[in-house]
Amino acid sequence: MQGFEYAQPKRKDEAVRLLADEWGPTEILAGGTDLLSFMKDDLASPKRLVDLKGVKELGGIQYTTKTGLRLGALVTLEELLDHAEVRQSYPALAQAAAGVYSPQIRSRGTVGGDLCQRPRCWYYRSGFGLLARDASGKPLVPDGDNRYHAILGNGGPAYFVNPSSLAPALIALGASLRIMGPQGSRDLLLENFFVVPKTDAEREYALKPNEIVAEVLVPPASGIRSAAYEVRQREALDWPLAAAAVALKLDGKKVQGARVVLGHVAPIPWRSPEAERALIGKTVSEAVADAAGLSAVSRAQRLSRNGYKIQLARVAVKRAVLQAAGGA
Repeated sequence: MQGFEYAQPKRKDEAVRLLADEWGPTEILAGGTDLLSFMKDDLASPKRLVDLKGVKELGGIQYTTKTGLRLGALVTLEELLDHAEVRQSYPALAQAAAGVYSPQIRSRGTVGGDLCQRPRCWYYRSGFGLLARDASGKPLVPDGDNRYHAILGNGGPAYFVNPSSLAPALIALGASLRIMGPQGSRDLLLENFFVVPKTDAEREYALKPNEIVAEVLVPPASGIRSAAYEVRQREALDWPLAAAAVALKLDGKKVQGARVVLGHVAPIPWRSPEAERALIGKTVSEAVADAAGLSAVSRAQRLSRNGYKIQLARVAVKRAVLQAAGGA
């Protein structure tokens, strides 16, 4: 790890002023569960590290039935799980946080850090660049070891999967972000926050180098039934092979509105309008949920070694739909 300047701002505006106007010279430290290993592996070599833990206004959870849920970016996964209103009104979000089994990461990892963490692609983590190409510019993933890579949105140039545990549930719940920058704050739907980079110099989210995620805003969940479901290789410190989050608005027993978002199967959290259409106007049953799962993977394209993920994603959607609807 190379030497760096360490800054501890106390206010949001002070933190923003400490950031550079381009990626690389500065990095933001929240929980540090990903960034510190990144630095030790020489994948990031910032000249300045901006530690946000002293910025009290970036913490805290507030909830009212009228305004919904406000999560400070520094809220930890443990705080999220311990909050009674989150568990009761936003079960998909609580279930997604519970999927992070490591007590250490739960206690240190933050909501903002989860949304902004970098891909776990082993080509990227081994120094082949975000888009994983050899010296001639040829992509390594399509003909390489792609067991854990994307099955949706994988036409290139990116083949990694978005690693966020919370993003699918938050997008299904209609969340937005409040982002702080030199010109003040701006709000952005979380669904539009994630982007597919075209070059190794870009990042996977619509955040400028001199901006920080300040808080997450989730609309009131009255009348919404939600659930998240993950498929893992092992129940330990591991990332899911496929995940799905579902939010349903029911009119009696019929689905009036639906949002279905898949995780860990595409370079961005993948919203599925096909699965949503398969649900709207239907009474949820096992057959309807299965049809939604099949629709969710209708555009999936397997790579040489990851075809198994198509079935896992289909099952994740089916089980999330059944769970959201009350196990119908």
